[in-house]
Amino acid sequence: MEDNQKIVEDMQAVAAQMVQDDIEENPDIVNEYFDCSACGKNKCMAGSIQYSEYRLCNDCVVLAEVGFKLKKIKNIQELIDAMEDNRLETICDFIKKDSNAHNN
Repeated sequence: MEDNQKIVEDMQAVAAQMVQDDIEENPDIVNEYFDCSACGKNKCMAGSIQYSEYRLCNDCVVLAEVGFKLKKIKNIQELIDAMEDNRLETICDFIKKDSNAHNN
């Protein structure tokens, strides 16, 4: 169990460094956003990674890489499929907020 915790902590540290490296390389990236293919949330480009046709936010990169390392997932499609409910929830929340904003 401790090994799994170490893997998670190490990957979180790597992901945090990826964000810092991206910002150092291109400070304007903090103003660039995209909709994550895994969680569906609108996230900053800093620390994101493109996996084939999917772009994942930094948080989902951690999930993907830990999943690979722990052999919980074999490919990125498995993560995308597993997170479908999260994406749908995010989309529904956005629609509700947008609808409320237009009705007020």
